[in-house]
Amino acid sequence: MNAPFAKVYVIDGKGHLLGRLASVVAKLILNGQKVVVVRCEEMNVSGSFFRNKIKLQNYLRKRCLSNPSRGPFHFRAPSRIFYRALRGMIPHKTPRGEAAIGRLKVFEGVPPPYDKMKRMVIPRALRAINLKPGRKFTTLGRMSTEVGWKYQDVVATLEKKRKVRSQAFYERKKAIANIRAKAIAVKETELAPIKEQLVQLGH
Repeated sequence: MNAPFAKVYVIDGKGHLLGRLASVVAKLILNGQKVVVVRCEEMNVSGSFFRNKIKLQNYLRKRCLSNPSRGPFHFRAPSRIFYRALRGMIPHKTPRGEAAIGRLKVFEGVPPPYDKMKRMVIPRALRAINLKPGRKFTTLGRMSTEVGWKYQDVVATLEKKRKVRSQAFYERKKAIANIRAKAIAVKETELAPIKEQLVQLGH
Protein backbone atom coordinates (compact mmCIF):
# COMPACT_ATOMS: atom_id res chain seq x y z
CA MET A 1 0.00 0.00 0.00
CA ASN A 2 1.61 3.25 -1.18
CA ALA A 3 0.18 5.60 1.41
CA PRO A 4 1.47 9.02 2.47
CA PHE A 5 2.95 9.19 5.96
CA ALA A 6 0.58 10.53 8.62
CA LYS A 7 0.75 11.06 12.37
CA VAL A 8 -1.62 8.12 12.88
CA TYR A 9 -3.94 6.06 10.66
CA VAL A 10 -7.30 5.22 12.23
CA ILE A 11 -8.76 2.27 10.28
CA ASP A 12 -12.39 1.21 10.63
CA GLY A 13 -12.33 -2.60 10.66
CA LYS A 14 -16.00 -3.03 9.73
CA GLY A 15 -16.49 -4.99 6.50
CA HIS A 16 -12.79 -5.85 6.06
CA LEU A 17 -11.45 -9.36 5.61
CA LEU A 18 -9.27 -10.21 8.59
CA GLY A 19 -6.21 -11.62 6.80
CA ARG A 20 -6.09 -9.04 4.02
CA LEU A 21 -6.38 -6.15 6.45
CA ALA A 22 -3.72 -7.70 8.72
CA SER A 23 -1.24 -7.91 5.82
CA VAL A 24 -1.72 -4.23 4.89
CA VAL A 25 -1.45 -3.04 8.51
CA ALA A 26 1.64 -5.22 9.08
CA LYS A 27 3.43 -3.50 6.18
CA LEU A 28 2.41 -0.04 7.42
CA ILE A 29 3.71 -0.54 10.97
CA LEU A 30 6.93 -2.12 9.72
CA ASN A 31 7.48 1.03 7.64
CA GLY A 32 7.17 3.20 10.77
CA GLN A 33 3.53 4.25 10.55
CA LYS A 34 1.36 4.33 13.69
CA VAL A 35 -1.94 2.52 13.11
CA VAL A 36 -5.12 2.23 15.19
CA VAL A 37 -7.75 -0.35 14.14
CA VAL A 38 -11.24 0.15 15.59
CA ARG A 39 -14.47 -1.91 15.39
CA CYS A 40 -12.57 -5.22 15.20
CA GLU A 41 -15.75 -7.09 16.17
CA GLU A 42 -17.25 -6.14 12.77
CA MET A 43 -14.43 -7.70 10.73
CA ASN A 44 -15.29 -10.57 8.40
CA VAL A 45 -13.72 -13.96 7.75
CA SER A 46 -14.49 -15.78 4.49
CA GLY A 47 -16.21 -19.15 4.81
CA SER A 48 -19.33 -20.23 6.68
CA PHE A 49 -19.74 -19.68 10.40
CA PHE A 50 -19.77 -23.43 11.09
CA ARG A 51 -16.50 -24.02 9.21
CA ASN A 52 -14.74 -21.12 10.94
CA LYS A 53 -16.04 -22.19 14.35
CA ILE A 54 -14.55 -25.70 13.86
CA LYS A 55 -11.20 -24.18 12.81
CA LEU A 56 -11.19 -21.90 15.86
CA GLN A 57 -12.08 -24.74 18.24
CA ASN A 58 -9.31 -26.86 16.72
CA TYR A 59 -6.86 -24.03 17.46
CA LEU A 60 -8.16 -23.73 21.04
CA ARG A 61 -7.25 -27.39 21.68
CA LYS A 62 -3.55 -26.75 21.03
CA ARG A 63 -1.68 -26.37 24.32
CA CYS A 64 1.37 -27.49 26.25
CA LEU A 65 0.34 -30.83 27.77
CA SER A 66 2.83 -30.82 30.64
CA ASN A 67 1.97 -27.24 31.71
CA PRO A 68 -0.86 -25.48 29.81
CA SER A 69 -0.02 -22.14 31.47
CA ARG A 70 3.10 -21.98 29.25
CA GLY A 71 0.95 -21.43 26.19
CA PRO A 72 0.00 -21.05 23.46
CA PHE A 73 -2.38 -18.39 24.74
CA HIS A 74 -5.77 -18.37 23.02
CA PHE A 75 -7.15 -14.86 22.79
CA ARG A 76 -10.96 -14.69 22.68
CA ALA A 77 -11.58 -10.98 22.03
CA PRO A 78 -11.95 -9.98 18.33
CA SER A 79 -9.22 -7.33 18.64
CA ARG A 80 -6.77 -9.89 20.06
CA ILE A 81 -7.63 -12.46 17.38
CA PHE A 82 -6.80 -9.82 14.76
CA TYR A 83 -3.65 -8.88 16.70
CA ARG A 84 -2.46 -12.48 16.74
CA ALA A 85 -3.09 -12.92 12.99
CA LEU A 86 -1.09 -9.76 12.35
CA ARG A 87 1.71 -10.77 14.74
CA GLY A 88 2.36 -13.84 12.58
CA MET A 89 3.15 -11.52 9.63
CA ILE A 90 5.85 -9.65 11.57
CA PRO A 91 9.27 -10.73 12.92
CA HIS A 92 7.95 -9.94 16.41
CA LYS A 93 10.93 -11.47 18.25
CA THR A 94 13.42 -9.01 16.72
CA PRO A 95 13.89 -5.39 17.88
CA ARG A 96 12.46 -4.13 14.56
CA GLY A 97 9.36 -6.32 14.87
CA GLU A 98 8.89 -5.44 18.54
CA ALA A 99 9.03 -1.73 17.68
CA ALA A 100 6.49 -2.29 14.87
CA ILE A 101 4.06 -4.05 17.22
CA GLY A 102 4.40 -1.06 19.58
CA ARG A 103 2.98 1.19 16.82
CA LEU A 104 -0.26 -0.81 16.65
CA LYS A 105 -3.45 -0.38 18.71
CA VAL A 106 -6.57 -2.50 18.28
CA PHE A 107 -10.02 -1.95 19.81
CA GLU A 108 -13.56 -3.25 19.85
CA GLY A 109 -15.95 -0.38 19.16
CA VAL A 110 -14.63 3.16 18.70
CA PRO A 111 -13.29 4.46 22.04
CA PRO A 112 -12.29 8.10 22.68
CA PRO A 113 -10.36 9.94 21.28
CA TYR A 114 -10.74 7.96 18.04
CA ASP A 115 -14.51 8.57 17.89
CA LYS A 116 -13.71 12.20 16.97
CA MET A 117 -11.02 11.36 14.40
CA LYS A 118 -11.45 10.66 10.70
CA ARG A 119 -11.53 6.93 10.04
CA MET A 120 -10.41 5.29 6.81
CA VAL A 121 -10.97 2.01 4.97
CA ILE A 122 -8.55 -0.14 2.97
CA PRO A 123 -10.20 -0.94 -0.41
CA ARG A 124 -7.90 -3.89 -1.13
CA ALA A 125 -9.08 -5.54 2.11
CA LEU A 126 -12.83 -4.85 1.86
CA ARG A 127 -15.07 -7.91 1.70
CA ALA A 128 -17.48 -6.24 -0.74
CA ILE A 129 -14.63 -5.83 -3.26
CA ASN A 130 -12.56 -8.97 -2.65
CA LEU A 131 -15.13 -11.67 -1.91
CA LYS A 132 -17.25 -13.00 -4.75
CA PRO A 133 -20.97 -12.15 -4.33
CA GLY A 134 -22.89 -15.05 -2.85
CA ARG A 135 -19.90 -16.50 -0.98
CA LYS A 136 -20.39 -17.24 2.69
CA PHE A 137 -18.65 -15.22 5.36
CA THR A 138 -18.85 -14.77 9.10
CA THR A 139 -18.29 -11.93 11.57
CA LEU A 140 -15.39 -12.00 14.00
CA GLY A 141 -17.60 -10.82 16.88
CA ARG A 142 -19.94 -13.80 16.47
CA MET A 143 -17.04 -16.26 16.43
CA SER A 144 -15.54 -14.69 19.57
CA THR A 145 -18.87 -14.89 21.38
CA GLU A 146 -19.04 -18.62 20.66
CA VAL A 147 -15.66 -19.29 22.31
CA GLY A 148 -15.97 -17.17 25.44
CA TRP A 149 -15.85 -13.43 24.68
CA LYS A 150 -18.35 -11.85 27.11
CA TYR A 151 -18.40 -8.17 26.19
CA GLN A 152 -20.42 -8.11 22.98
CA ASP A 153 -23.43 -6.54 24.76
CA VAL A 154 -21.27 -3.89 26.45
CA VAL A 155 -19.63 -2.95 23.13
CA ALA A 156 -23.04 -2.86 21.38
CA THR A 157 -24.44 -0.50 24.05
CA LEU A 158 -21.44 1.83 23.86
CA GLU A 159 -21.59 1.84 20.06
CA LYS A 160 -25.30 2.78 20.15
CA LYS A 161 -24.51 5.76 22.41
CA ARG A 162 -21.57 6.79 20.21
CA LYS A 163 -23.73 6.76 17.07
CA VAL A 164 -26.31 9.02 18.73
CA ARG A 165 -23.56 11.51 19.69
CA SER A 166 -22.05 11.27 16.22
CA GLN A 167 -25.39 11.98 14.54
CA ALA A 168 -25.95 15.04 16.76
CA PHE A 169 -22.46 16.33 15.91
CA TYR A 170 -23.07 15.82 12.19
CA GLU A 171 -26.42 17.67 12.27
CA ARG A 172 -24.78 20.60 14.09
CA LYS A 173 -21.89 20.64 11.61
CA LYS A 174 -24.36 20.64 8.69
CA ALA A 175 -26.37 23.51 10.21
CA ILE A 176 -23.22 25.62 10.72
CA ALA A 177 -22.17 24.93 7.11
CA ASN A 178 -25.58 26.10 5.85
CA ILE A 179 -25.41 29.30 7.93
CA ARG A 180 -21.92 29.99 6.61
CA ALA A 181 -23.00 29.42 2.99
CA LYS A 182 -25.96 31.81 3.42
CA ALA A 183 -23.73 34.46 5.03
CA ILE A 184 -21.28 34.24 2.11
CA ALA A 185 -24.13 34.54 -0.41
CA VAL A 186 -25.52 37.65 1.37
CA LYS A 187 -22.13 39.40 1.40
CA GLU A 188 -21.25 38.39 -2.19
CA THR A 189 -22.54 41.68 -3.72
CA GLU A 190 -20.69 43.81 -1.15
CA LEU A 191 -17.44 41.95 -1.77
CA ALA A 192 -17.65 42.14 -5.60
CA PRO A 193 -15.80 45.53 -5.97
CA ILE A 194 -13.11 44.43 -3.51
CA LYS A 195 -12.58 41.21 -5.52
CA GLU A 196 -12.25 43.21 -8.73
CA GLN A 197 -9.53 45.35 -7.14
CA LEU A 198 -7.71 42.21 -5.93
CA VAL A 199 -7.85 40.75 -9.47
CA GLN A 200 -6.31 43.95 -10.88
CA LEU A 201 -3.53 43.71 -8.29
CA GLY A 202 -2.86 40.14 -9.39
CA HIS A 203 -4.36 38.24 -6.45
